[in-house]
Amino acid sequence: MQKSITFKNANISFSDQGKGTAVVLIHGFLENSTMWKNIIPELSKNRIITIDLLGHGKTDCLGYVHSMELFAKAINVVLKHLKIRKYILIGHSLGGYVALAFAEKNPEKIKGLCLLNSTSYEDSEELKIRRIRANKMVQNNFENLVQMSFSNLFGKQSRTTFKDEIKAALQEALKTPIQGYIAGQEGMRLRPNRNNVLTENNFKKLIVLGEKDPVLDVETGKIEAKKTNSELVIFPNGHMSHIENKDELIAALKAFVKKC
Repeated sequence: MQKSITFKNANISFSDQGKGTAVVLIHGFLENSTMWKNIIPELSKNRIITIDLLGHGKTDCLGYVHSMELFAKAINVVLKHLKIRKYILIGHSLGGYVALAFAEKNPEKIKGLCLLNSTSYEDSEELKIRRIRANKMVQNNFENLVQMSFSNLFGKQSRTTFKDEIKAALQEALKTPIQGYIAGQEGMRLRPNRNNVLTENNFKKLIVLGEKDPVLDVETGKIEAKKTNSELVIFPNGHMSHIENKDELIAALKAFVKKC
């Protein structure tokens, strides 16, 4: 059941269920807590917290720049409210960037951090330019832009195999307000490199990548994992491992949580 708490006059929506080791699931850009619906039952031996990020799901926007630090502060408000002292963070894409920003300020609270189809590197200059361009286009062509960019996150074969799942996820993406889209893009564009968060801390680390991910280069990810002493798991499909490689991902997350 979704609950809410106020942060800077914005409503933050979250859920909290189960007992045991606390696992915080942080969704990605144009997603919300519903993305975890198939993952939560498989991790049910733990206490599972999901949070809708600013400008996503049932959580309000806060201006037109949602920095990773601002996202992380909103998450911290929820976790303080729940009086949880230590937890495992699992963040998909944008959620991974947010998890890193959170861990940078609160390393002593982290038992483990999983970057799911995510990275500790900053945007390339090319990607920064694409985000600026998208924010200009989205104001007049939101639905078409979201549909195009969303479908491109999947491997070519996956677009046929997981047609129904992609359609359902796209419907959730289209619920994102334009302000949330713009603020999220700006925050991602401005985020710094956070390799140091992984290299300087001793909590358990896992990086999950897709071999055909159009957003993240898998070879760069291999170097990142080695450089930061992170466990690495590579699946054969695209950026949306929770859909394209659901069963394999569940197995990997179960094993990771058990190690933490």
